[in-house]
Amino acid sequence: MADDTPTEPEKGDVTPPATGEAEQEQPKPKAEIPAEVRAALHKANKEAETLRLKLKEFEDRDKTEADKLAERLANAEARALQADRLEIALEKGLSRSQAKRLVGATREELEADADELLEDLGPRVDPAADKSIPPPGGKPREQLKPGSGDPDAPVEETDIKKLGARMFER
Repeated sequence: MADDTPTEPEKGDVTPPATGEAEQEQPKPKAEIPAEVRAALHKANKEAETLRLKLKEFEDRDKTEADKLAERLANAEARALQADRLEIALEKGLSRSQAKRLVGATREELEADADELLEDLGPRVDPAADKSIPPPGGKPREQLKPGSGDPDAPVEETDIKKLGARMFER
């Protein structure tokens, strides 16, 4: 008959004994990777980088003058759209971070999106009509009022020692 008792693994056996829980394989620490393997990996990465650069050169070489001009035009249009986005945000009183949220492919779409964003932010109050409410993205204004009363009136005492002495005079 067969013996049902667990046996010790042999020296050549690398399979760990079953413990009932699934053990996850841990990645090797960097120190355990042999130096020659690291050197070969570094060399392969350098070669891959060189090949990527050569591929880019070949792709650019095969481009016609029209393709190059089209690429430059696309870059210029993207920069112009970004400038329009910032200009519209400035006109509408939006901050730089709010300007980043504007989406659209044309100036009209950007303006419509800016109006929609302002509508979502809340009721718009004309800053010229009410100085106490700052424009969106602007700095708050202080609500200073001119001095009150008679300029010849005595100034209130603020020195704590003098106030204390005056309290205990009575």
